[in-house]
Amino acid sequence: MINRWTKFLTATVATASLLLLTSCGSSSTSATKYPKVVSTNALTGLPGINGPVLFVKIDDTRQAHPQIGLDSADVIYIEQVEGGLTRLAAIFSNTLPAKIGPIRSARISDIDLMANYGRVGMAYSGAQSKFLPVLRASNIEDIGADTEPASIYSRDPSRSAPTDMVVDPKALLNKSINVEHRSIVTAKSVGWKFGPLPVGGQVIKSVELKWPAARYKAVWSSGTQKWQMYYNGALDVAADGAQLGSPTLLIQEVSITPSTYHDKLGSYTPFSNTIGSGSGFLLRDGQEIPVFWNRVNATEPTTWTLKDGSPAYLPVGQVWIALTDQQPVFVLPALSTPTPSASK
Repeated sequence: MINRWTKFLTATVATASLLLLTSCGSSSTSATKYPKVVSTNALTGLPGINGPVLFVKIDDTRQAHPQIGLDSADVIYIEQVEGGLTRLAAIFSNTLPAKIGPIRSARISDIDLMANYGRVGMAYSGAQSKFLPVLRASNIEDIGADTEPASIYSRDPSRSAPTDMVVDPKALLNKSINVEHRSIVTAKSVGWKFGPLPVGGQVIKSVELKWPAARYKAVWSSGTQKWQMYYNGALDVAADGAQLGSPTLLIQEVSITPSTYHDKLGSYTPFSNTIGSGSGFLLRDGQEIPVFWNRVNATEPTTWTLKDGSPAYLPVGQVWIALTDQQPVFVLPALSTPTPSASK
């Protein structure tokens, strides 16, 4: 079975080469040096491909760490769930690791997040019985654990339930696309733009982000040019030992309110509203930059702008987005104590 990404990239290169040859007319081509055709991933701005978009729900409790495959994701969302804990939604469209996990269940906030990308393939372990029909009626290709064999969604014997389910993303997408011919969107722009460092930022050492029962810290590393992530006070690393971090951390301030859904213990599922407009911060190049976000409806991309309305450019690379209703706390290089974020 030919890999979807191999076919996609081969077709892209062949088409571009044909166009270059056609543009040369009847002149001699024996000595012509054609430029190398390199695709750029729309979500990271890095060389790569725009493959099928896989949206994966990943546990974010202490027992779930170290998580598997996160260092290969294009985009990672941090969202609040029951009990004030956090859960991750990771987007894969370029590089697929051998395994991803631990896989956990879907939440109501995921529907709007996924709509930003189009008809994605969703990998998850299940959902509340009341919510599951709503999820399946949304614009997704349901390729969750309830629909796939144990050869694709398996249990890691080195982990304990409920944080032991992992998925083989290559097998999952090959089966879904090549065998079942499911319609899964390929990666496209979802509103952010890549470019130089905007003016008006403030140099910081780190930022602290808090949810009722979880906290993250991102520390700028000039050596790696990334924000190194810490989870609940511990260095955040993937299962393969890779330090988790990114050139970009977007802090998206949203309203978080109780939804109509709740777990078995009666704890209501929070809903993070990512449609409308609000403020936030773009963290890049060791600076924090106040920004605004705007999204007209679920099918429209989220735009990020500066105070003057110009684009808030991101550096190329993996993107982390923290959905929060609490103000971040920034630590300045010259200070030994954290300072609350300035009002915008």
